[in-house]
Amino acid sequence: MAGSFTPDIFAFLRDLATNNNRSWFHENKQRFEDSVRQPALDFITDFVEPLETLSPHFVADSRTVGGSLFRIHRDTRFSKDKTPYKLNTGMHFRHERAKDAHAPGYYVHLEPKNCFIGAGLWMPEPTVAQQIRLHIVEHRDEWKKATQHTSFTNHFSLGGDQLKRPPRGIDLDPDDPLMEDLRRKSFIATSPLTQGAVTKGDFAQVLLARFNAAGPMMRLLCDAVGVKF
Repeated sequence: MAGSFTPDIFAFLRDLATNNNRSWFHENKQRFEDSVRQPALDFITDFVEPLETLSPHFVADSRTVGGSLFRIHRDTRFSKDKTPYKLNTGMHFRHERAKDAHAPGYYVHLEPKNCFIGAGLWMPEPTVAQQIRLHIVEHRDEWKKATQHTSFTNHFSLGGDQLKRPPRGIDLDPDDPLMEDLRRKSFIATSPLTQGAVTKGDFAQVLLARFNAAGPMMRLLCDAVGVKF
């Protein structure tokens, strides 16, 4: 599969970082289309079949509205930062049940000097987070294998904010090694990418291999929230 991205995507985003205003963006809108938006939509279209080999329940959607590609415009309604545009390109390969259930997803973040992949659930509501914690306790060996196997740890690390204290309703010693993960507010793994990897012709294969490495964790999270993997 041919790569869709060129170094132009990062050149545009770097320039946007120093010209984050509507007049500059309007003057460079065609450049945005050619360097960022259309290559991302093409990549998403090309990634439909590879993603299906991983799981038929995650969606690569190239619709311009409501699809896998995040808008470049920032929501500034409740932010002190009123700059109008994001300085990254984000693609989210959502679970087919994402609109009516809490479900894990895969995320790709392309930004100069800050490219990465994400897999999991970001900040589920407290009842769902507790549901996941209880499932991890019940399947601790599976969770340990999924998140500590070298195929996972060679690429991914778990992260995000944590509770200051052990979560209530968990019948484990506070010093249990599993408590580190049970205190998480998000159940997310991230994997860094280089800009060079993004612009190579095998980026789709690299992405799919990383998604596969996170597959056992994603399967366990899907089971925890009651959706198919």
